[in-house]
Amino acid sequence: MSRKSKELAKLIRERAGEAPVRLGLVLGSGLGHLAEAGNGTAIAYEELDGFPHAGVSGHNPKLVIAELEGVRLAIFGGRAHYYESGRADAMRLPLEVLRELGADSVLLTNAAGSLRADFPPGRLMLLEDHINFAGINPLIGEASDRRFVPMTQAYDPEIRKALRAAAHEEGMVLREGVYAWFSGPSFETPAEIRAIRELGADAVGMSTVPEVILARFLGLRVGAISVITNMAAGMSDEPISHEQTKAMAPIGAEKLEKILRRYLRGL
Repeated sequence: MSRKSKELAKLIRERAGEAPVRLGLVLGSGLGHLAEAGNGTAIAYEELDGFPHAGVSGHNPKLVIAELEGVRLAIFGGRAHYYESGRADAMRLPLEVLRELGADSVLLTNAAGSLRADFPPGRLMLLEDHINFAGINPLIGEASDRRFVPMTQAYDPEIRKALRAAAHEEGMVLREGVYAWFSGPSFETPAEIRAIRELGADAVGMSTVPEVILARFLGLRVGAISVITNMAAGMSDEPISHEQTKAMAPIGAEKLEKILRRYLRGL
C-alpha cells in the first residue's frame, strides 16, 4: 500500500472512528443518493488528497463511513472514469484506502446498457464476468510481478451466490451476465454493439472493469451489479443519452437497495 493511502486511512479513522470497515460499496451513475442510506460520517472527496473529483453528474463525490444493517461500510458516492482523465488507475487510491480501513471485499455498482431483450431498463444484472473491450489496464506501469493478476474468478462466487439468495428473499430474480467495458465518453455504435454481442456480452458500460482489476490486485473480493438504464445502440428506437441514464437509474436503485440491505443482514 502507498504511504498516501495509510495517511488518508488515518485521517478517516480520526473523523469516523477506529472500528474497521467490513465492506466497500462503490456507487455508479444515478446511484449516488444511496450514499445517504446509512447514518454515518461523510467526507467530501476534495478533503481527501488524491481522491478523484468524480465530476460526472449523477454521482455524489463523498466517502461515507456508516453502519447499514449492522455492517460497517465505506460507501463511495462516486467514481472516476477513464474518460475523465485518460487514467485507468484513477480509482486505485480509494481502493487502497478501503483496504487500509480493514475491508476484505467490495461491491461495485454501475449503470449499463442492455444487449438483451430480456434485460430491459429497470432490471438488475449480476456480473459473472467481463470483457475488457477497451483493452486498457490500470496496472500498466506497475513494477512488481504482482501485476500479473489472475482473473479467472474476478467476481467472487460466494458473493454472487449470496447476492442471488438476497434477491430471492426479496422476491426478485437476479440474473447473471457478462459486462463489456468501453472507454467512453461517447456511446457505442450499433456496429460495436453487434460485435460485442457476438463476443458474448450481455450489457455494456464505461466503468467497473478497471476497479475489478485493481481490487483483485489489492486482494479484495469483488461483487458487482449493473442497473440497466437503457437498451444499447441499435437495440431500440429510443435515443441514448446520459440524461436517460440518470432518469432510469432510480428505478433500478430501489431494487438494488433492497438486495444490498438483505445481503448485509446475511453477513
